Amino acid sequence: MRPRNAIRGRAPAAGPGAARGRGAARAIATFLFLRPRLALALLLAPPLLWLGVVYLGSLASLVVQSLFHLDGFTGQVVRRPSLATYRDLLTPAHMDIAIRTVMMAAAVTGAAAILAFPLAYYMARFASSRIKAALTLGVMLPLWSSYLVRVYSWKLILAREGVVSWFVERARLGWILEGVLALPGIGGPSLSVSAIGTFLAFLYVWLPYMILPIEAALERVPPSLLEASSDLGARPAQTFRRVTLPLAFPGVVAGSIFTFSLTLGDFIVPGTLGNSSLFIGQAVLAHQGTAGNIPLAAAFTLIPMAIMAVYLVLARRLGAFDAL
Repeated sequence: MRPRNAIRGRAPAAGPGAARGRGAARAIATFLFLRPRLALALLLAPPLLWLGVVYLGSLASLVVQSLFHLDGFTGQVVRRPSLATYRDLLTPAHMDIAIRTVMMAAAVTGAAAILAFPLAYYMARFASSRIKAALTLGVMLPLWSSYLVRVYSWKLILAREGVVSWFVERARLGWILEGVLALPGIGGPSLSVSAIGTFLAFLYVWLPYMILPIEAALERVPPSLLEASSDLGARPAQTFRRVTLPLAFPGVVAGSIFTFSLTLGDFIVPGTLGNSSLFIGQAVLAHQGTAGNIPLAAAFTLIPMAIMAVYLVLARRLGAFDAL
């Protein structure tokens, strides 16, 4: 015969062990409910430990390592605090690497803002829901593929035998390409081995990180403000310049945080498409790997950290964090 509870459509009663478990869980919940600060501390302890030990601890380790120096005779790291590594960092060759990286990051950030704003403005103001979804998917789709695959794809696209050179030759504009490649500082044997190619790859890789914050900032602009500006006699250009652009500017700054910082620390794009001119990420990789100069590699990493610290302070004053 089946149990009576089963006949009536009910599950069998739980045993004494399950009842004791529910009672213990209820007691713990009541204990934490009456002590909200303790509950908050237990909730935040794991992420704060991770942030403090793993993230901030590794940054502190970099600062400590940068205070050591490499013995020129033995090649061993001298673990005594000194400023010898920073004196080495301030040499013209190393400063040239830092300046080149910062200029590339600034150029990529500016170009990304110029390209991203019209698309983000259309997505936020004029696109229908279906077109907006399609455009958002198109912006995010490259982020779902492998980063290395995208970078090497650009190396093939920009190679002398690639599609760009083929199109230029068919359009009989090869003389323009040769003239650009002959420019000192940005040219090279081909687009795939030049500062121009590095710039284009950086721009492609980081552009979505500029589009999405700008689009989110434009979504927050109240349409009533635009209507009020029009009612007061402002032309569309004036409304855009005096209302839309200032309110969307925090989104531009928020996007620039991503594009600028990611370009500062990247070593794969310049290593794949660049020439012999090093960037900070490549210098860090070379010093901590091939050369074994850990203190100098740590000192190099402090350059982007210092730049981004100043940048984040300025971005916070401009209200960029409100658009994140």
